[in-house]
Amino acid sequence: MALFDLPLEELREYRSESAEPEDFDAFWSKTLQEAREHELDARFEPMDTGLATVTVYDVTFAGFGGHPVKGWLVHPASAGEPLPLVVEFVGYGGGRGLGHEHLLWASTGRVHFVMDTRGQGSAWGGGGDTPDPVGGAPAYPGFMTRGIDAPENYYYRRVFTDAVRAVEAARSHPLADAARTAVTGASQGGGISIAVGGLVPDLVAVAPDVPFLCDFPRATTLTDRHPYREIGLFLKTHRGRTEDVLRTLSYFDGVHFAARGRAPALFSAALEDETCPPSTVFAAFNAWAHDDKAIEVYDFNDHEGGGPYQDAAKLRWLRSYA
Repeated sequence: MALFDLPLEELREYRSESAEPEDFDAFWSKTLQEAREHELDARFEPMDTGLATVTVYDVTFAGFGGHPVKGWLVHPASAGEPLPLVVEFVGYGGGRGLGHEHLLWASTGRVHFVMDTRGQGSAWGGGGDTPDPVGGAPAYPGFMTRGIDAPENYYYRRVFTDAVRAVEAARSHPLADAARTAVTGASQGGGISIAVGGLVPDLVAVAPDVPFLCDFPRATTLTDRHPYREIGLFLKTHRGRTEDVLRTLSYFDGVHFAARGRAPALFSAALEDETCPPSTVFAAFNAWAHDDKAIEVYDFNDHEGGGPYQDAAKLRWLRSYA
């Protein structure tokens, strides 16, 4: 696929036309307040993985609605004092996988927490273990239109709340230095990390790679690739619902969370990315509120983005923050 979006010089100036709801902050304040009425109840159970250099815990904590959410926590086996913490969120359709898969960040001398994504974990990777016990209105197969009839019902209200609670759960481990917490993720995980960057005020770094869930008005009309296409197919059937759907999505648009980003950030974008078009990524990057921000651009890559090259970039970059 050749370049299909705006030229790079225009991407660097691009601003989303996504309309921010007037009650955006009130909506999320109430949502998180309701979640915190449930005890976090974070439990860390040591796992026998056969690994000698890291210790792995099977984690359960209370997310949205008090629902149990799974995760992995991995730290160097030799750790004896609190270490910087990296919380990671996974891509669309994937789950937390298996405990022995998560070695990179612990190998740098950090505590690493991987959140399972409720209802997902059956499309690729090692699978997931967290159900989504909440039903919803009619939806196109996938997750993008579940509960799209109203912001209060939308699927990502639950996921983003789980993600904030995941940070709280990871910080509760005695070997995690809460004051040195970074979040990261790719694709859906990148979109979740942007949301957390806007909802958790005291992170030290945010690193979203080729992030999904940004600039919905443009994404849903620019690409016909899934998952964004799920929204178009829903509207193809439910004619006349576009305005209501975009209103719901506006409460979950990474552009509006980015405007509240209070930590240094390293983004990445791929100029041939038809899954998360580069203009939608730049929409969030350009809106990011903190002055200390950078974006790695991969000219001839699709949604794989920088892959291991971006991992290396994040390893170098994060040394200055956590």
